[in-house]
Formats: sequence, C-alpha cells, structure tokens
Amino acid sequence: MPRFPGALQKGDGGTSKIPNAREPKVRPPRGWRDTRFIPGRSLPTYTGSYPVATMEIEVPARDPRHFSNIKRDHRHVLQLETVLMTVYYPRSHSERNLAQKDKKLSRELWLGRPRVEMARGYGKFAGIGSLAIPLFLPAMFTKLPAYRNAPVADYWAPATDTKEGGIEAKTTTGSKPDGAADEPCFPLMLFSHGLGGTRTMYSSVCGEFASYGFVVCAVEHRDGSGPRTYVNHAKCGLGSMIEREKEGQIDHNAAEKTRGYDVIDYLFPKDNPYDTSPRGDKGVDTELRNAQIELRVAELEEAYYLMSEIHAGKGQNVADRNLRAEGYKASSSHGLKGVDWGRWKDRFHLDHVTACGHSFGAATVTEMLRHDDRFNYVSQGIIYDIWGAGTTPVEEEAPHHRIHAPLLAVNSEAFTYWPSNFELVESLIKEAQAEPEPSPSWLMTLRGTVHISQSDFSLLYPKVCSFFLKMVANPRRALDLNINASLEFLSLVLPTELAQVNRAYKNESLLESEASPLDRIPSTQLHRPKSELVAVRLKIRHEWLYRLSPTLFRAFDRRRAERTGRAPETGDEIWLHVKPTPESIERHLEKNEGQGQVKEEKFEQAAPMMSDETDPASKQQDATRHKTGS
Repeated sequence: MPRFPGALQKGDGGTSKIPNAREPKVRPPRGWRDTRFIPGRSLPTYTGSYPVATMEIEVPARDPRHFSNIKRDHRHVLQLETVLMTVYYPRSHSERNLAQKDKKLSRELWLGRPRVEMARGYGKFAGIGSLAIPLFLPAMFTKLPAYRNAPVADYWAPATDTKEGGIEAKTTTGSKPDGAADEPCFPLMLFSHGLGGTRTMYSSVCGEFASYGFVVCAVEHRDGSGPRTYVNHAKCGLGSMIEREKEGQIDHNAAEKTRGYDVIDYLFPKDNPYDTSPRGDKGVDTELRNAQIELRVAELEEAYYLMSEIHAGKGQNVADRNLRAEGYKASSSHGLKGVDWGRWKDRFHLDHVTACGHSFGAATVTEMLRHDDRFNYVSQGIIYDIWGAGTTPVEEEAPHHRIHAPLLAVNSEAFTYWPSNFELVESLIKEAQAEPEPSPSWLMTLRGTVHISQSDFSLLYPKVCSFFLKMVANPRRALDLNINASLEFLSLVLPTELAQVNRAYKNESLLESEASPLDRIPSTQLHRPKSELVAVRLKIRHEWLYRLSPTLFRAFDRRRAERTGRAPETGDEIWLHVKPTPESIERHLEKNEGQGQVKEEKFEQAAPMMSDETDPASKQQDATRHKTGS
C-alpha cells in the first residue's frame, strides 16, 4: 500500500502520550471473590442492565467427517465429531435457578477443566511448556461473572446501564418500548475465537453483549487452533467412537479408544510452525488454514442448528445428548441441570444473526459473510483485529461470493501498523461497500491497544500486557470501546424490533466521528514500534515511568487534562478510518424494515428442525443411555 509508509515517516517520528481517555464504565464486584484484595484473578462484571447466565453444551455433530487429508501420526487431524459451545444470555433478576435445589449457585470456570492440563496446553502453544502452570495458577480459580443454567429473562430491562443507574439497573424491570411485545425476543450472535482461544477466553465480550440483550453462542473450535480442547464421546450409540467412525470415516487411535475422549492441542504447521508471524519468510500454510476455516464454519453451522432446536422448544432433546455432564472429561457435574427449556421457546430470533469473531475468528466470519447462500440467516458481521493472512482469498470465478452485508472492523493499534494486514481489512470494507448493493461498513482503530486487548487476557493480566506489550489503553476502557462501537453498529443496521433490546447502552457516537484516513494521522500520535515488533507491541514515551504503574500514569495524564480544561474527545481514543454515507445506511434500513416478520416466519419453516422420528436421541433405546453406559 503506497501511502502507508509515508504516513509513518511524517513528523519527528516520536510517539504520543497516553490518549486522553474517558474512565471505564462502573463494574461493581459481585462478591469477595471479585475484589482486588484477593490474591487471584477476577473478571469484571458486565455493564448492561441484564444479569447474565451461561450454558455449557457439547453434542454429537449431525454429519461427522474429516476435513482435508492432513494427517499426523497416521490419522486425520481436522475432524468434526461434536460441537462444543458456551451460550451467554440475559437472565432473570428475580429468579436464579427455578429447578436447582442446591443453594450453592454455580459459575463456569474461565480456564476450564482439567485446569493444570489446560495450562499445559497454553504452555505448548506459547512455547514455554510447563512454565505456564505457575503463570496460570492465579487464574485457575477465576470464574465467569454469570450464573450457570439460570432462567432466561422474560422482561424488558431498564434503558440504563450500571454507570448511569448503578447496580440497581440489574435488579429492575423496565417498561417495554412502544409497540413491542410483552416479552423481548433477543437477537442471536455467533462468536468465533482466534488462534490460542477458547469459548471462554472472550467471556467479557460475549457477556457484555448478553448484558445488553443478546443471546451469544460462543463455539470452541476443534480445528487445532485452540491451546487444548477435549472431545467427549458417548459410551455407546449416538456419539460413540464406533458410531462416529462408521458414520463419518473418523479416525481414533488406541489411546483415545481406551480413555474414551480425544485431546486436541494447538496444531503447528509442519516446517513452518510460526506462519502467523508478520515477518515470516515462508508465508502462511494455506492448506492447513483453509481447511481449518472449512471446519470452523461447519462447527458454527452446527451451533446454529442446535440453537434452532432450542428456539423450537426442543431444548430437552439437546440436553439428552449433552456430553458436558457428570462423568465426562472436562465437564462440570452441573451439566444442564435446572434449565427450564419451556421458557426458551421463541425467545430469540433465528434471522438477522450477527457473526462476530477475533483474529482467525474474524477470518472465519469473513468466510461466512461471503457465502450468504449457505449462511442466509447471517445479516451482519463484526470483525475484531482480523488476521488477514488467514483469510480465504476471494473466489474470482464466483463473483457472487462477496460480502454483501454491513460490516464493522475494529483494529488494535498494534495491528494497524501491519501494512499488509491493514490493506486486507481495508479491502474487506470496500468489498462490502461495493456497488450495486453497497452495505454500510466501518473501519476503526482503538488507540493504545494490542492484539489481545479484545480478549480476557488484558483484563486478567493487565500488568503483563502493559509491561511487555506496551498496551497503553486501560483494558476495561478498551472493552467499553469495543462493545459501544459494536452496539452502535448493531443499532444502525438491525431492524427496529431487534435493535430495541440494547437500548441501555450509552451512545458515544464513535461511528459518527470525523473520518481519519491513516495517511493523514500525524506520526506524533502514533505508537509504532520497530519493524521486528510490528503487530506484537507498541512503543511509548517515558517508558520507565509508565512501567512503574500504568494506572497511576493514566491517572496523572487525566488530571493534567482536567487542569488545562481539556475534556476527552472521541479522537483521543479511536481513529475512524472509513465510514459509510448516511444515504447508504438509510437504504439498508429501508431494505430491512418490514422484512423482519416475513424472514422470521421463513426461517421457522426452513430451519432444520428434528421430528420425533428423526431426532438422534430417539435412535437410542434410552435417551440417557449414553450417559450411564447401561
């Protein structure tokens, strides 16, 4: 991109001070475990007006199969056997769990079980081996700030968040919008994690969306892109190793057959283990990455199918097949106990689904948006810090496989300095905005952020991120900016009946700020590091002082701004590189308005619902036989 280098050579080459940022939203601790005085790690509570709950689900895939002929140890490594996901959703504030007799309410672990082995998986991914165990020790007891299996909310939350209404916002029932139904029907979001990620590593992003009225289905990919994941198998019948091998030409070795589950660690490309590096001279292992994308979109397809079952009131069928229950590897004894499936019927939309992802997950979202004939229920996409090199190239022979949907791209500042990657994300925005049916799309950068600022890592290990990666932005404020920009985007592109559930967010008009093309940003505002550290870390002034205490340094900077009478401005925290015209937004809304009910009826008729005769659970002599092994 010719203009990119020139933009970085203007001025004196220095870097700016800490951005004059606003303070993050209020996140009151929910108990002693979440206070800063406990020597562990806690995740911040969610800021929306809905309390949040989660469900952990793993069920056998409908069509087990392998992807590509890539093998290790004489077996296929990319196999679809089960789909694993955590569902984040708005829960009722007046009832925690209707059917759970035990007063001890459960919360899902952030790291997952078995915790030491999961830490080893991260160590293998990061190249530090067992040294990861002591590093992850403080986070081994971290739990998501959401109750497990609690009833889904059946009321409209107040139009205020915890910053404006305090913690009472989560225990208050609001009035319904004019013309709306008595019970809200929540929008659905599918979330795809990045390399080294899991279904809980982005719990803050997913939980924030849920607190503003979204049902978020976060899939854990079994494509060798995560640090470690466990694939469970039924003892017999549907989902057993014998059945999977017979139905889908799946491979299992002797050790897997003995223990009854598969262990999938991060899959390094052969002869090019670090193909993700911006400075790699061998490029990306396209055979592996393309095959992983194929497996990923198939898993998301399975996840949507499961959600359509729950939407149809057949959640008990899902529960009967669930392999994340007592007696199975990496599972909680709580399983799906206490879920009132009757309350889930028709409680979320099956159309106008939002596809959202980070890094390699953003590349997965791009693939879904380009195949709207296959994913016709996905209407818009949000991509956080997309890994461009992992994106499947455009099919020149298939011009209809282009992005024809609204798109929001949010870059970290560290990734914005990766020229080829920035060029790719710019091209995706242009692809979405192309005639004859341009879709409203935005591209922005969050100043002072690094690649993991959009995951839970920056919240759990802020000092590591600031000390080693030079993350300048407050991690909680960075989360606010990601979520606020995303909610603003969704309020602009979703039909009215879907957009009105997230009325509690505070519109900062991030997407309405003045456009700042990258080549016009003075170099004095940049935190561009040396070329060998591009996309990895930032460069900051007064580094020795900042290393002492990033929090104190940010506080001094904020007070200095207050003394001079300078209030924070949008441009202090973000650069908005590309935005659509108001006319394109209006055309999109006119196209969508009035189609919501028609599309909903269409999807209810076309969704691949299971009849009693074709329900996989009915293939077993007992719906719970695979759990007991009897």
